[in-house]
Amino acid sequence: MLKRPLGKVLARLDGWADRLYGWKWNPLYQSGALVIVCLTVVLATGLYLIFFYRIGAPYESMVRIDGQAWGGRWIRSLHRYAADAAVVAAVFHALRMFCQGRSWGPRALAWISGVFLVFLLYVCGWTGYVMVWDTHGQLLATEGARLLDALPLFSEPVSRTFAGDSPLPSAFFFMNLFLHIALPIGLAIFLWLHVARVARPVILPPRRLLWMSVGLLAAAAILLPVPLGPGADLLRTPANVTLDIFYSFWLPAAASASPGLVWAAGAAVAIGLVAVPFVARPREARRPAPSVVSSRLCTSCEQCYVDCPYDAIRMVERTDGREGLVARVNPASCVSCGICAGSCAPMGVGPPGRTGRDQLARVREFVARRSFADGDIVLVACGRSAAGAPDAGGEALRFGEAPQLAKAPKPAEAPRFPVSCAGNLHSSVVEYLVRAGAGGVLVVACPPRDCWGREGPGWLVERLFNGREAELKERVDRKRVRVAFASFHDRPALQAALDEFARALGGLDAPAGEAGIEVDTECELSGSPDGPRMIPARRRWWRAGSP
Repeated sequence: MLKRPLGKVLARLDGWADRLYGWKWNPLYQSGALVIVCLTVVLATGLYLIFFYRIGAPYESMVRIDGQAWGGRWIRSLHRYAADAAVVAAVFHALRMFCQGRSWGPRALAWISGVFLVFLLYVCGWTGYVMVWDTHGQLLATEGARLLDALPLFSEPVSRTFAGDSPLPSAFFFMNLFLHIALPIGLAIFLWLHVARVARPVILPPRRLLWMSVGLLAAAAILLPVPLGPGADLLRTPANVTLDIFYSFWLPAAASASPGLVWAAGAAVAIGLVAVPFVARPREARRPAPSVVSSRLCTSCEQCYVDCPYDAIRMVERTDGREGLVARVNPASCVSCGICAGSCAPMGVGPPGRTGRDQLARVREFVARRSFADGDIVLVACGRSAAGAPDAGGEALRFGEAPQLAKAPKPAEAPRFPVSCAGNLHSSVVEYLVRAGAGGVLVVACPPRDCWGREGPGWLVERLFNGREAELKERVDRKRVRVAFASFHDRPALQAALDEFARALGGLDAPAGEAGIEVDTECELSGSPDGPRMIPARRRWWRAGSP
């Protein structure tokens, strides 16, 4: 119910942030990586603080840390702010994945492990606040004891520990310290599970954004240090306690409810979150079909296996009497991004209806329905980019004035050739459009760090301009081909790319269209005594965010 309106809000936020920061430095695209940055800051500052923490005098040691002239107070504040920011980034990351339909099917493991990551993060924060042993920590400890007493786990009520008739044992603070240190190991394990089904996971944001994030947290810690609350007193009930909105927002509601109701509410939330991959998945008829491989066309080049962002393709022994290996898709791991279709030179793999051969048939029909006027730019539009927005076809995309041109293009609506993902696009489609007489081909992709298929825009750039299989043939004029990145609501970026491309094309001769265009659909094979020998694909790696 909330998925569509919330998705629209997040998409508009992306567009505003793109215009403000540019797509390379948009922090909204880096929410998952920013969680790792925040946890790294928490770990580094925690290692410093642990040297000054004393189990026998927890609050007094925090007072001493707070009184350090150069280190203690701002490092403790940085520890706190980074922990809060980790929660914000994690929640935002989860909302993005949910609204973009990236929480079900092969991505279910990432979602469920992410739920456990957030849970461990909360428990780690809980133990950290108790370690401070101020009034806030006292409230968390007593409420936790009250909830534990409702479970048949202990022979004696845990709440008696906080009755105030005797000092708290050092073992209580040792247990909190142990959990606070040990839980990050659990975080590391679930983080590994979180990225287990993706190839080449990107853990950290671009360096500039990384240091800017750390700098902002450090500046907040120095300029707005977190005050230390009054020390805990078990003989008194704290009257006014400042709560952490990210970690203890639930305390007022929980304290006024019965333990059973609190456990029931917590269980309902947990079950609801874990059930998202099963509830949010579309009806079977609307689920995109996984890729399939034509063993007859497969040349054993391994390029689809290398390029697959989800490790859904393996090379296995042939059973058709030919030598070499053949690609095989694991349907349970395939998200139907179609990137394998763009990477297959003989067009023998891809989701049904979206293989290279399917795209070639569609572009032939596309060209047959229209004749390209002088200077016509064809938009090859990713469905999640600004060119794929519903209003992109109805609202004219206007080319800017170019006084240096002999003939400036007239304001007009650019013809669009839609594709599901820029990475799904086969280079033969671009070749066909250029040879058919298009003035230029502008491939409009979503920003690389927000690609639904993870690596689509990056592999596209490598195929079109850097010779990666399946590369754009040398006979195609690269000056008539360009790639632009524009998120769904970033129409100004699309318009700017159109204007710039139109000016660049103005200096070229008028395109001469060909008739009866033939595009290569078979790979070169070399003879051998035992029959054809497959020529392996060239391998070239691309780093996310490099275009």
